[in-house]
Amino acid sequence: MNERITDIEARVPHAGAMVLIDEVLSHDDVRITCRAETGPIEQHPLARQGVLPASALAEYGAQAMAVHGSLLAATDLPPREGRLVALPELELGLAALEQPAELVIHAERIGGSAVGEVYEFRVLGDETMLARGRATVMFPDSGQAA
Repeated sequence: MNERITDIEARVPHAGAMVLIDEVLSHDDVRITCRAETGPIEQHPLARQGVLPASALAEYGAQAMAVHGSLLAATDLPPREGRLVALPELELGLAALEQPAELVIHAERIGGSAVGEVYEFRVLGDETMLARGRATVMFPDSGQAA
């Protein structure tokens, strides 16, 4: 779909400044592309000592995954609570962001079930790969042991 979606706070398990995604640019049953502005780095909720550690970019990937899941779910249900349980293969293209940036986040669902989902994600800044990885989210309400 190519409709822009901006009601992100209703689709992630965060509120206020911890809602990092600004809008969904496109999505289908497998993929999502989102946009985010970091804003002033010293005010970013994940910044440490005036810089945003590159590892924090994984949270952008995780939020894109959450938004994608909510878009695929029934619209009359609240967002499903998930727990990020694995982040293997995380590659970082820099140590930290020191300046505000516009980010484009791509996430692709590569597998999943009622118990959890696995996605690959990429976070780009100015068309340069800043972070990429694979993330596994488990759903504690699935009634099965993780």
